[in-house]
Amino acid sequence: MCGIAGIATTMGEPVPEQVLRRMTDAIAHRGPDGEGHYIDGEVGLGNRRLAIIDLSERGAQPLASESGDVVVTYNGEIYNFRSLRADLERAGHRFASATDTEVVVHAWEEWGPGCLERLRGMFAFALLDRSTRRLFLGRDRFGVKPLYWWFRGGTLVFASEVKALLEHPAVSAQLCYPALDEYFTFQNSFSDRTLFDGVRMLPAGCMLTLELEDGAEPRVERYWDYSFGENGEGDADAVRALFEQAVTRQLVSDVPVGAYLSGGMDSGSIVSVATRTLPRLATFTGGFDLSSASGLELGFDERPEAEALATALRTEHFEVVLHAGDMEWILPQLVWHLEDLRVGQSYPNFAIARLASRFVKVVLSGTGGDELFAGYPWRYFRGVNGSSGEDFLRGSYAYWQRLTSDEDKPELFTPATRAHIGERTTYDVFRSVFDGWPHGFETVEQRVNASLYFELKTFLHGLLVVEDKLSMAHSLETRVPFLDEDLVALALAIPPRAKLRDLNTVTRVDENVPGRRLQYERERADGKAILRSAMAPLLPASVRQRPKTGFSAPDASWFRGDSIDYVNRLLRNKNAALYEFLSPTYVGRVLDEHCSGRVNHRLLIWSLLSFQWWCTCFLAGDSPRATVPGAVSRGAVA
Repeated sequence: MCGIAGIATTMGEPVPEQVLRRMTDAIAHRGPDGEGHYIDGEVGLGNRRLAIIDLSERGAQPLASESGDVVVTYNGEIYNFRSLRADLERAGHRFASATDTEVVVHAWEEWGPGCLERLRGMFAFALLDRSTRRLFLGRDRFGVKPLYWWFRGGTLVFASEVKALLEHPAVSAQLCYPALDEYFTFQNSFSDRTLFDGVRMLPAGCMLTLELEDGAEPRVERYWDYSFGENGEGDADAVRALFEQAVTRQLVSDVPVGAYLSGGMDSGSIVSVATRTLPRLATFTGGFDLSSASGLELGFDERPEAEALATALRTEHFEVVLHAGDMEWILPQLVWHLEDLRVGQSYPNFAIARLASRFVKVVLSGTGGDELFAGYPWRYFRGVNGSSGEDFLRGSYAYWQRLTSDEDKPELFTPATRAHIGERTTYDVFRSVFDGWPHGFETVEQRVNASLYFELKTFLHGLLVVEDKLSMAHSLETRVPFLDEDLVALALAIPPRAKLRDLNTVTRVDENVPGRRLQYERERADGKAILRSAMAPLLPASVRQRPKTGFSAPDASWFRGDSIDYVNRLLRNKNAALYEFLSPTYVGRVLDEHCSGRVNHRLLIWSLLSFQWWCTCFLAGDSPRATVPGAVSRGAVA
């Protein structure tokens, strides 16, 4: 696990070493165990190392082949690297280290770009093929590891994080207006744009190629996409077998491994399997002081359930408790590390990653189980009663406008912002996600699978970006066993009728309302049916059937109470940086509606706070590079 960065020019200009070093210094938190730089004329590759496998100097990067023709800087873990190494050794390749990085180098020598289809794991890498004078950037199938790039005037700059790109003198922090439109529609980016003008994210399952010759342009190609079957059957035993295989092979590490534990089925199942190999596994959970919460938010603290499961599974268990007001201390540092604003109120994730990093270097997460096995049933039926695929798409688009609707955007954005956004609508962006969908929208099962396809490529991807940034902020590697290639392939072949008990009932849930997901599951108990059956030998029914809560703070209450002074201080100041782009009148109305209890705007308020800090950190250049003193200072560790 590492942070990577690099520069390439098609004009033959030499790469300045001091710029490359500044780029890797900017992401030193991703790799505090070492650094390396390689320059070959117009190409420079940099690396910051977080040593996980083969802790010796033999694992230092960038890493070159024996001939020196292939050089790679690599971030991630290849879980099948030992079997690939055996194949490569039989083909005559010789290895000097025990790292998975060296396997990538030899795999490229043997199979070229086709090696991407053989790699099983999470990765982002840059590879220079000196024999063909080509540079390649590759990213894993699901987008677990991020990779950003910028190209202009024959210069390509790339890195694991945007802040490294900003160290290059040609790259400046300017707002991308279409990306702003996406963010304040979806609380996410569904395209490859970021809030930084000109900075793109290499899409998951894609490879970028740049010929190192005058006039060449980067070429992005897809090598993998989610492929749903239409004639599969559900086999709970097969699901469990592949799940156990996935967890076991993701335990490979030369440093301590732990796991997040919420008390629910996904994380509990991972811990249940992991403790077979690691009998004294460290587990981590986050909780909330609910003394000022109200309503359904009173059920948001999962510590009792997590503690009970930790006791049953005999783990070494640690907790962090967040209080109203902790967000104020965490948010500036969180936005600096996240930079590419995405889904959810993620400061609890920042706090629990900080806790875990004190004890382990690798942590397992349950991310992906809901998106693969239909854990959000209320999301899959938008437009299900319509008469056409267009009805389904329009209904789904209306649902996924999580922050502001198209009708409200003229009031949210200033006239200048609207002019910069241009004519491409966010519906066009939404619709383009389905460009790779090969099936129709005619049947209920097709529409459910289309919904899952969309969620895997957008919502899950956003969660993975957040997961990576906030864990690597603390030099912590997060692994996601549910996103094992074999398990994913099986999950995509399972028909919706095996995942959901009711395919025909339309139930609408407003996710802005606290606890609505919890209430839905108490009333319907639908979703992830085959996964619940598969995990029966691993967990008791009380855990498998427990309603999904989600790791969320009681912000709806806190934004009206203990945190209101902070919210007002940032967002009712008409000179705040975000009002260069947004209307203070509209934001003031949002705050009034939320504080009065008329409308729950918790997601939008969080996003406004985040965007204000984004403007401060990146446009104004007032970045909190040092760790925020006292962040989560009242958090109890038990």
